[in-house]
Amino acid sequence: MRVLVTEQLSDHGLDLLRKDFQVDVRIDLATGPLETEIAPYDALIIRSATRVTDAVMAAGTNLKVVARAGIGLDNVDVDAATRRGIMVVNAPQSNIISAAEQTMALLLAQARNVPQAHSDLIDGRWERSRWEGIELAGKTIGLVGLGRVGSLVAARAAAFGMRVIAFDPYVSVDRAKEMGVETMPTLEALLVQSDFVTIHLPRTPETEGLIGAKELRMMKPGARLVNTARGGIVDEEALAKALEDGHLAGAALDVFAVEPTTDSPLFGMSNVVVAPHLGAATREAQDKAGTTVAEMVRLALKGEFVPYAVNVSAGAEVSEVVRPFVPLAERLGSLTAGLAQGGVRSVVASYLGRIAEHDTRVLTLAILKGILGRSVNEPVSFVNAPMLARDRGVTVSEMRSTVSQDYVSLISIRAETDEGPASVEGTIVTRNAERITNVNDFDIEIAPAPRMVFFNYVDRPGIIGKVGTILGDHSINIATMDVGRKPEGQGMEALMCVTVDSDVPPEVLEHIAGAIEAKRVRPVTLPD
Repeated sequence: MRVLVTEQLSDHGLDLLRKDFQVDVRIDLATGPLETEIAPYDALIIRSATRVTDAVMAAGTNLKVVARAGIGLDNVDVDAATRRGIMVVNAPQSNIISAAEQTMALLLAQARNVPQAHSDLIDGRWERSRWEGIELAGKTIGLVGLGRVGSLVAARAAAFGMRVIAFDPYVSVDRAKEMGVETMPTLEALLVQSDFVTIHLPRTPETEGLIGAKELRMMKPGARLVNTARGGIVDEEALAKALEDGHLAGAALDVFAVEPTTDSPLFGMSNVVVAPHLGAATREAQDKAGTTVAEMVRLALKGEFVPYAVNVSAGAEVSEVVRPFVPLAERLGSLTAGLAQGGVRSVVASYLGRIAEHDTRVLTLAILKGILGRSVNEPVSFVNAPMLARDRGVTVSEMRSTVSQDYVSLISIRAETDEGPASVEGTIVTRNAERITNVNDFDIEIAPAPRMVFFNYVDRPGIIGKVGTILGDHSINIATMDVGRKPEGQGMEALMCVTVDSDVPPEVLEHIAGAIEAKRVRPVTLPD
């Protein structure tokens, strides 16, 4: 597989990719004819300069993943990618420390007039009185957004002896209290109290222009504003006017509505500190971004779940309780479809026990991926699985219950197929060992394996011996075997599951079926 990198990526990230893929670094394509060059590539890695439009993705007929080495996705048409089944990933935690530290750096630089004093001094002027600053201690800082970066800024501001307040309707009062932060019911309530206002939000249609002339007038006279998040959230012309009028004492900006830019009314003001979007510009952040997206691309191209896929309906964060169950869920889905050997019409995925206390949507996606992977010609991913299911008329529902009688956590799948109902259950036991615990209402306990064969027959003495003998006669080694019976005793239907080390030819399966008078024989291959 081929990976195209159009912007600077850390050497460590490139080395990780080159272990598995052919990697081409084409910096010229960041602003060049990407549409004419993208066709052969399976993955595209970018930063902020490359624009990935619907037209680019339409030309990328092999494209499976677009990876942004950073947080923002303003330059990627995520909706178009989702429609085309292309995964979009980023590195949301790669630069959070760097961004938080940049916020504090600009906060202090603005409060103490560090750049202005530096510039004067090297120009031969010693003007101490002109650049008198203010202390942070005892002041109120208002955080607009209390996510990853905002929470880190809160901790650092508290260390300076500041009172920390925040407006973020998605963060609970209890969670904010744990961080030592007072939550405000509205943005206005935050603005009127803050000596410093810092922005920690993504740029979206909802946040664009969030801080305009009206909001700036609400701020305390002499207050200061810092934005290291995204340009366009603060109206720069309105900010310049509020500074000219003397209503605000100062501002510090790392981001701008249009980037790159060297022209702004803010640039000539002595009470403004600016930087050319340096929030993520540290060695550590660049290295983390490179290695993170390299790992995300590797997972995506191998068809595995990608933790930071922004257009997967399960969301970016997967609980540590849920994560080990993702491969099992996909195998159980594949097993369900393999047992049915016919079209799956509906699926009910149930999660029982401890796992039901968490967001399990990723597991349902994994189940769908396993089911559809047996019948769909095109590659099935966590992005396009729901769309492919809808196109094929497969209905999917999810149920959760914290009650599980036999296991701490259990995944149960029940499907309606062209041949009737099919069901599979499974769990994880000690040391993340996967187990299938029930097949079509027969209790068994066996590890999923690449080659499995299921026999339904009437229970009676000698069946296990016959199966083992026939397989042995054909030099087919049995790895494991388990038998489940519904009622106890002979003469009742039983299910035997055998895992083998090599494929069982159809004629051997027919021989076994005749020898044990099997009602049904199902060979199933599962993904490794």
